[in-house]
Amino acid sequence: MKFARRSLLAAALPLPALAEFRVEITGIGATQMPIAIAPLQGEASAPQPVAAIVRANLERSGRFRGVDAAGVPLSELSTPLWADWRGKNADALSAGSLTRLADGRWDLRHRLWDVVAGKELLGASHTVVADDLRLAAHRVSDTIYEKLTGERGVFATRLAYVTKAGRNFTLWVADADGEGRKAAVTSNEPIISPAWAPDGRSLAYVSFHTGKAVVYLQDLQSGGRRTLADFRGTNSAPAFSPDGQRLALSLSRDGGTQLFTIGRDGGGLKRLTQSLAIDTEPCYSPDGRQIYFVSDRGGGPQIYRMPAEGGSAERVSFNGPYNISPALSPDGRLLAYVSRQGGAFRIAVMELASGSVQLISDTQDDESPSFAPNGRLLVYATRVQGRDVLMTSTLDGKVKASLVISSADVREPAWSPFGR
Repeated sequence: MKFARRSLLAAALPLPALAEFRVEITGIGATQMPIAIAPLQGEASAPQPVAAIVRANLERSGRFRGVDAAGVPLSELSTPLWADWRGKNADALSAGSLTRLADGRWDLRHRLWDVVAGKELLGASHTVVADDLRLAAHRVSDTIYEKLTGERGVFATRLAYVTKAGRNFTLWVADADGEGRKAAVTSNEPIISPAWAPDGRSLAYVSFHTGKAVVYLQDLQSGGRRTLADFRGTNSAPAFSPDGQRLALSLSRDGGTQLFTIGRDGGGLKRLTQSLAIDTEPCYSPDGRQIYFVSDRGGGPQIYRMPAEGGSAERVSFNGPYNISPALSPDGRLLAYVSRQGGAFRIAVMELASGSVQLISDTQDDESPSFAPNGRLLVYATRVQGRDVLMTSTLDGKVKASLVISSADVREPAWSPFGR
């Protein structure tokens, strides 16, 4: 059970077999480091535009502003002319080379310089097969991001999301920029509520292919699937505990829709709530001690929290009559959720310590917020100019990137943990 607003049953045009996301970045952050990402020497013959991928990743993070580096021949062996780059107002510079080896692999080398100080910050190399060049570009982006910010980058992580094309539903796993997607599950019945295991190796999700909502666990490496919850009534809204050993979920097996936990092996079912209301959409706090969830026990749907083993619940959300889809930041400081504001459904971010709330989206049909594993970005589903998109946003809402599939109904994004 979810307090869903948009239905996966909405009509959509067939999805082209080779369609990929198109990334559109908008907005300017309050403080952004100007960085020049020079085209890689030898990149013109490569199957992936590595430098462009790195540049787009860094700009999408909201922490960097690109400086034009076109037309300047550079490689990792170059000695930059510092005065020229300072004249371009660049604080950092990255350059390198890409060479195809005799065995068909690609040798990617890159170097990062501090333009202000006039010194090298790092140098690295990656030797990969052609199919892994995009992943290598994401890892280069992560290396640059961490060196310049002191925080771990998320460009080599993944997104799970659901599309509907005609009568077919697909659960996809893609890179964090939406590219390189692979189908994890396909069905002619709705698929909803994907949730990552903490190790990133499997996904829990809900499918209706048997005629009712059933929770499954999908192994992303082997492709194996097993039933996790198929009780009488509706089985929905799975969420992993931080240690990956249990899941919270919503079941109507006893009549009303209530919260339960269940072992990853399908055993040890335990009921958590005993209300007359609809209790659903659970998510664990990062320390595993609390569960946040949605309930209409006060009249309209609001967000509550309670001890992870059950007990009395306290209300958390108060701004507006309708607040759903809670997601906790990895450090436990922030709560993202969907808030109805007038006739619009927008993404809100609450600082839990103070209770202060900021609306970060400027669209009107938002759903399913999910934090990046470094806590610096959110992804959510929305509609922009009549198109269904996934949107990533900085936590202040100032820099957004829409990941667009034309002619596709795209929903239910979930950002993976670190690792692949």
